[in-house]
Amino acid sequence: MIQFHADALWFRTPEGEVVPCSAETVALELSGDTGSLLDPEVVCHAAQAVLHYFKTDLGRSQVSVGEFAQTLATVLRGLRLTTEKEPEVPTPERVAEADLRRLACEAGEGFELVFFSRLRTELRQTLTHSPRMVRFRGLRACVKQLTGAGRWSPRCQRMNDQIVDYLRQCLSAEERSQPCSLVVV
Repeated sequence: MIQFHADALWFRTPEGEVVPCSAETVALELSGDTGSLLDPEVVCHAAQAVLHYFKTDLGRSQVSVGEFAQTLATVLRGLRLTTEKEPEVPTPERVAEADLRRLACEAGEGFELVFFSRLRTELRQTLTHSPRMVRFRGLRACVKQLTGAGRWSPRCQRMNDQIVDYLRQCLSAEERSQPCSLVVV
């Protein structure tokens, strides 16, 4: 059995996944563009202190990425080490998600024809909530499902590109009250 590292916590991502991560890794990910403005060693130590706070003081083994980021930002502000622009953690109501793999499975025997129709419907439904970002996940699994491939091939790459292009075209054709980003992973 793999031993869980003492210098790590279980992090809940906005997608609902729970992954083990060390304080260093999370600090580097959350610092993003501000990493060059802050001393990485200080940020790392602050992240380790936050990890210690959650594990020891609060007795928790699991925390959301947003909660960790807010606590780390509070610590850095207390040390007067933050930059003017703090990392923005997207809130769930601003990010809409859809699962491409699920859509491919629901397409059944209709394969691509039914899939692309469902894809457009799914995009329209997610845009009714006026999100700032629409994230379609499971692209690779979706492509392999649609093509019936066991391994990635040039045909898979063409289908991959076709899905991304189709989503871009559908998003640009839809009328929106505010700008919306598209992420396909």
